[in-house]
Amino acid sequence: MTASIELQPQDIARLVDCFYDKVRRHPELGPVFNAAVHDWDEHKALLVQFWSSVALGTASYRGNPMAAHRAQPIRAEHFDAWLQLWDETASEVLAPEQAALMHGYAQRIGRSLRYGLGLDGSPRPI
Repeated sequence: MTASIELQPQDIARLVDCFYDKVRRHPELGPVFNAAVHDWDEHKALLVQFWSSVALGTASYRGNPMAAHRAQPIRAEHFDAWLQLWDETASEVLAPEQAALMHGYAQRIGRSLRYGLGLDGSPRPI
């Protein structure tokens, strides 16, 4: 990995913090997240662990994203709004190469969650 693309833990923390501040105010995503998240500081810390595990290989996240999302009233269009906001925020707070990297991770994770939640048009897994 080149120095220009290398992410640092503080990059992930800044992205997560800015992104979820926007999510809280978003007209579609805000109601879903605000109803589900009772402690935003704790949630952001958990998501920093998640994205650090994904992007930096820290293995600091211990959780089950699929189970957490199954318990929520998530629709397919929420994924589109989430990804658009994620990409916008990543482009604002990260270098272009870093933003592109995080976009790729988010795309793959989003596809997996859509599939697991039965929101991609295929039959829902048992």
